[in-house]
Amino acid sequence: MRSLLPFLLVILFISCSEKPKNEPFTSVEVEIVYEDSVSIRAIEFMGNSLGYAGSNGVFGSVDIATGKVRESIEKYHTTIPEFRSISHTSTDFFMLSVANPALLYKTGENGRMQLVYKEEDESVFYDAMTFWNDAEGIAVGDSMNGCLSILITRDGGNTWKKMPCSQLPEGLEGEGAFAASNTNIKVLGDKTWIATNKSRIYFSGDKGKTWQIYTTPVKSVVETQGIFSIDFYNENLGVVIGGDFQDPDTNTGNKAITTDGGKTWQLMANGQNPQYRSCIQFVPGSDGNGLVAIGFTGISYSSDRGVTWKQLSDESFYTLRFLNNSVAYAAGKNRMAKLIFN
Repeated sequence: MRSLLPFLLVILFISCSEKPKNEPFTSVEVEIVYEDSVSIRAIEFMGNSLGYAGSNGVFGSVDIATGKVRESIEKYHTTIPEFRSISHTSTDFFMLSVANPALLYKTGENGRMQLVYKEEDESVFYDAMTFWNDAEGIAVGDSMNGCLSILITRDGGNTWKKMPCSQLPEGLEGEGAFAASNTNIKVLGDKTWIATNKSRIYFSGDKGKTWQIYTTPVKSVVETQGIFSIDFYNENLGVVIGGDFQDPDTNTGNKAITTDGGKTWQLMANGQNPQYRSCIQFVPGSDGNGLVAIGFTGISYSSDRGVTWKQLSDESFYTLRFLNNSVAYAAGKNRMAKLIFN
């Protein structure tokens, strides 16, 4: 296995040209930076690199300046994991596989990945992960034994513990999340929001120690429908988006906004596009007015906090992250791309 440690952990200042603040986008350029037979639903900026992990046990990084790709494959005995969740601290890279056995890795010694958590059960399925700080992190998975699966680390990711159902709200039957873009969780400071496939929001104000439930008006009538992605611009302003990936043209009851930290939600652009989307992100420096939503049916943009939207591209992707206020990177089936918004 080639060593990825030098490339995953280099943290350098990135200087990129940006649009003037708050100038609306009118178009997007798509520059392919990676092509392979890999489905990628998890990407994260790590200094001057874009880390990623996907199907077939593949993980790696793309150098933002040069476009050079460093890639490897992680195997567990005869199992080839499928990774849909990644995260990082200032010193380590983490990746989590979805199904049985769930495998959580961190960078170890000599550039190899170290297995720090394993869970074996036919019902196990993990969807997303992130860190509050260099010591504390969280991962979320589908319900087991009556509650969401929530993993917590308090020691920099060296050990992870699953929260008992006695410390969590009672889950609904079949409640979990969609492992579509690694954006089911959003953290800001000590606060945490988790969006589920039942269109509920799990909220914690103390980094996962205690939880409460908020409801949204997003439809979740069938198993393939619900919230797929959540983002917050600040502790009050947040958005969710989703829909039904088996009925992707439906644009009613699939996106909502909150201005009170998630306590209450209102549908936005109901009956208008965008239809199904697997990821939504606020545009940095837009005062919370700029939003980009992405999915296998295209790239949509709003400059007025979700009231109206414009389809900028029909290009298919699963997830995206902004590098600055006019450049983002997106990943999907068999490719990753640099998105330049104009």
